[in-house]
Amino acid sequence: MSHCELTLAEAADAMANRELSPVELTASVLERIEAVEGRLGAYVAVAGEAARESAARAEREIAAGRYRGPLHGIPFGLKDLIDVAGLPTTASSRVREGHIAQADSVVAKGLSDAGAVLLGKTHTHEFAYGLTTPQTRNAWDQSRIAGGSSGGSAVAVAAGAATFALGTDTGGSIRVPAALNGVVGLKPTYGLISRQGVTSLSWSLDHVGPLTRTVRDAALVLSALAGHDSEAPAGGGTARRPGYPLPQEGDLTGLRIGVPANYYFDRVSPAVETAVRRALAQMSDLGAELVEIEIPMARYVQAIQWGLMVPEATAYHERALRSVPELYAPDVRVLLEAGELMSAGDYLRAQRARTLMRQAWGRVLDQVDVIAAPTVPMTAAEAGQDTVEWPDGTTESVSDAYVRLSAPANITGIPALTLPVGRDHAGLPIGMQLMGPPRGEALVLRAGHAYESVQERCGGLPTVTA
Repeated sequence: MSHCELTLAEAADAMANRELSPVELTASVLERIEAVEGRLGAYVAVAGEAARESAARAEREIAAGRYRGPLHGIPFGLKDLIDVAGLPTTASSRVREGHIAQADSVVAKGLSDAGAVLLGKTHTHEFAYGLTTPQTRNAWDQSRIAGGSSGGSAVAVAAGAATFALGTDTGGSIRVPAALNGVVGLKPTYGLISRQGVTSLSWSLDHVGPLTRTVRDAALVLSALAGHDSEAPAGGGTARRPGYPLPQEGDLTGLRIGVPANYYFDRVSPAVETAVRRALAQMSDLGAELVEIEIPMARYVQAIQWGLMVPEATAYHERALRSVPELYAPDVRVLLEAGELMSAGDYLRAQRARTLMRQAWGRVLDQVDVIAAPTVPMTAAEAGQDTVEWPDGTTESVSDAYVRLSAPANITGIPALTLPVGRDHAGLPIGMQLMGPPRGEALVLRAGHAYESVQERCGGLPTVTA
């Protein structure tokens, strides 16, 4: 195995035992970037020389006994919405051409303090306003979309071009590309990770979180970044930095897993449903109790999501939309202009509906510990594909299809973890998401890690032929 294929936990253990150096790991990852970037387009910019210097500094610190923890010397990518002082933050948009960040975001500083090695900035769908990331191609099949808006981060991790990466999630933008590229993605509780210094799409729905190769890796990154930031515009975190330790073996005895009887298995591909239900059966074998639940207010999910996101995004872009509208990509410009047509009453009704949905989901999560469901209804679409036709005669846009199952966790602000649970007949990854109560990251990580541990012992993920 090449160093660039190591999980974060494997690399951290090797470094702590002086079996691997940050310089060796970073060099391996940079070589992989050079080999695959021309085909995949995961990065806006790669800071190779700076990464080598950071890795050499980390190596000297570790050799001197100043080991900072499991992220020390680990190379990572940052979605190009996240500020790093002195580097461009372009949001993959011509609107931001020449924009240089004046200060580090809270998360960039947190990773720097942990000794992690920044490789560069990864592509996003322009200003995170989309679910395809058209500049980037799927790591498994270059004729397919990467998913978005954190498509660059997901592809970098899947391809060995980053050991981990950060993304943002407003309606599924961490979980969708993670699922489509066969990696782990975590959208934490709203406000648990600071968004200070992160370009906003929709401030009441935005989350920052990690994309990694394993659930254990996600727990390690979360442990370094979680906690309340007093300067952040939204709270929800804690005054101290919590940890998320995971057991070596999977045991889910006593865990109640809610399995939706409605909504989440409506209009999903047979392969996705088969893979997710097979994963649930395996979690039951590990001791979990499967409990059938009803998803409340399901018919209102997309109306609430768009009712909140569209006006908030337009408000953020108001000045640029009036001064340089021609610099936006056509799909993003249309959405921003649509926001100008929404009334204050529409926005307030969406806010009230969100409050009711949070309360209703809270009652469901009083009955179970986590909710398990498909992350997305289908595997990666063909590049350029606009719509999906379902057997019941329903036609929906690709973006609507992908956001449909991920948006509830943004509206309610609850943590949601996606992890791979299989591949379809074409070899494309299938993801399952685990959602828990606010600040219930430990629960979803425990459940995901238990399933993942079984797959590792059994030799990998199953291929679904349905």
